[in-house]
Amino acid sequence: MKISIIGAGNVGSTTAMRLAQEGLGEIILVDVVKGLAQGKAFDLEDARSTLKIPYNIQGSDDINSIKISDIVVITAGLPRKPGMTREDLVSKNALILKDVCENIKKLAPESIIIVVTNPLDLMTYFALTLTGFKSGKVIGMGASLDAARFANLISKELNIPFSDIETSVIGSHGQGMIPLTRFTTIKGVSLEEYSDDKKTHALVDKTIGRGAEIVSLLGSGSAYFAPSAAITALVKCIVKNEKRTIGVCTYLDGEYGINDLCIGVPCRIGREGIEKIIELELNKTELETLKKSAEAVRKSIELLPL
Repeated sequence: MKISIIGAGNVGSTTAMRLAQEGLGEIILVDVVKGLAQGKAFDLEDARSTLKIPYNIQGSDDINSIKISDIVVITAGLPRKPGMTREDLVSKNALILKDVCENIKKLAPESIIIVVTNPLDLMTYFALTLTGFKSGKVIGMGASLDAARFANLISKELNIPFSDIETSVIGSHGQGMIPLTRFTTIKGVSLEEYSDDKKTHALVDKTIGRGAEIVSLLGSGSAYFAPSAAITALVKCIVKNEKRTIGVCTYLDGEYGINDLCIGVPCRIGREGIEKIIELELNKTELETLKKSAEAVRKSIELLPL
C-alpha cells in the first residue's frame, strides 16, 4: 500500500511518523519547500533501528513521487493563527489545493483522498469537485477529531476512562460542529443521563472551542498530535478494511435532507473509502441544527474559485 502525504509541516510529518510506525505501507512525504520533506524523512529513518520497526519512508519536493498512490493525505496549506477562523483561510488554501488536486487526478487517479486542509468542509467539497472522483473516495478528516476531543474532555471532567466513552459529533469542522449528547454514551448509558444539563452544555461548548483554544495557546500554528492520530486511525481503517463507523466529512446527496455539499456525518469506512453514510435518527432540534451548520457551509462555497 502506497500512502502519500502532501505537506510536511507539523500535521503531515507527525502523520508520516504514526503511519510508518503502524506499518501501514510505504510512506511518501512531499512538500514544495526544498529539503523539508527529505530532511524529516531522513530523521524518521534514523529512528528505525532504535524502534526496531523496519518501515519504509521517503521524502521529496517532487509531486510526481505520489504517482500510483493508493491513499493521498492532503495536509498542505496555511495553518490558523490566533483570532483566525478556518474560513479566513479559504482563498489562500483553495489555491494550494487546486494545484494539489490537479496533480492527484493526473498521477494517482485511483487513490482515496483524505483532506485535512482547513476550512475542512469547503476544502473537501473543492477537492471532490476538482478531481471528479467518486464521492466515497474523497474524505474529510474532521468529525473524528472533534469526537476524540469531546471524549477527552468528558473523561477529564467526569473522571471516567476514555475507553468507556463513545462520542458522536456531526456538522462542520469548526464553530458549526454539533456534539451529539444524546448519541454519546458512557458504558452504554447516554451522557444526558450521566451528567446534569449545565455540565453537559459546558462540555459541548469546550469541545466546539477546543481547536481555537489550542491555536491561542500555541501562538503560532495549530494542533497536530491529535489530528495526526485521527488521520492514522482513518488510514488504518481503509488499509485493513475494518469497516468501522467513523465521523468524517463527506458529500451528501439527500441524506439528512441535505444536498450538494460536504459535511461531517458518521460513515462506514473500508477498503473502498466511504462505503455507507449512516443516517442517525435525529430529533427535530438536532436535525435543524445540522441543517443550519450545512447552510453556513453552503454560503461559504461561493468563496471557492470554482
